[in-house]
Amino acid sequence: MHVVSIDKQAINELPRVNFAGHIHVIDAISQVNSAVTALRTSPIVGFDTETRPCFHRGERHNIALLQLSTQHDAFLFRVNKTGVPEPLKRFLEDKSIIKIGLSTTDDFHQLSRVCDCQPAGFIELQKLVKEYQITDMSLQKIYAILFEQKISKGQQLSNWEATQLTEAQQQYAAIDAWACLQIYNHLMAGNFIPQESHYWHELVEQD
Repeated sequence: MHVVSIDKQAINELPRVNFAGHIHVIDAISQVNSAVTALRTSPIVGFDTETRPCFHRGERHNIALLQLSTQHDAFLFRVNKTGVPEPLKRFLEDKSIIKIGLSTTDDFHQLSRVCDCQPAGFIELQKLVKEYQITDMSLQKIYAILFEQKISKGQQLSNWEATQLTEAQQQYAAIDAWACLQIYNHLMAGNFIPQESHYWHELVEQD
């Protein structure tokens, strides 16, 4: 049996990806409507969320950031400041707009703790990539396999509830949503053939 997978060492040798588009930080309710209007011009968007990490037993934080990205624009909704206003909620529930995410069950669970939302129109990348014999399930590994670039995870455990998001945090958050869209578009365009991948190899069964 052959599969497509990549190890950490191979990832570390790859060039780092950067988001070259525009990043829009939405931290006031007055900004939400125009942001959602802009997103509605794209039939497909990438999706992700960020939550402040927990370092102590019993500690729990609600979702802090919700990211939606088109090809050239990433919108970072600071829901710890604005909540999930009605225009954003309707967008997430609109089945006519395709949203691409990874590990979306976890995102939806986090979302359910801050609003009564019924997400629709979502495609889960972890299910999709299995059709291409990719066995890695992390965004970093899937992106590396397809594009031979590394998504830095340096900001993953940063404080997503900070008063201001740093440029590094904004880049990280934008890339996570944008990368989901890139992966989906690449696969749907027929640009990935498992047997031709550098990371195609025979699965060695462990005793």
